[in-house]
Amino acid sequence: MPDLQPEDAKLVTLARSARGRTGAPEGAAVRDTDGRTYLAATVDLPSLKLSALQAAVAAAVSSGVEGLEAAAVVSASGTVEDDGLAAVRDLTPSAPVHLAGPDGALRTTV
Repeated sequence: MPDLQPEDAKLVTLARSARGRTGAPEGAAVRDTDGRTYLAATVDLPSLKLSALQAAVAAAVSSGVEGLEAAAVVSASGTVEDDGLAAVRDLTPSAPVHLAGPDGALRTTV
């Protein structure tokens, strides 16, 4: 991933691990303003549905995070889903969100 800074490349690696561990469609990782990371996979229960990015932001917020430095999503999809992106923007409008394919190759940054 030559286009990413090392800390952002680590987010992609963590997102890939969350996706791989659960077999979920997506994995995501976020880094807070203190450098701590939170990762999650897609949640698809009858009573609760969250994208991986929403779940990672929820994990961060439930730990008291007030801002994010960056986020990464690993997905076969070609775009970052709107609700997860909105969750990141709720905390930090300027935080980059990197989208990578299942192989970890960077597709885009929004």
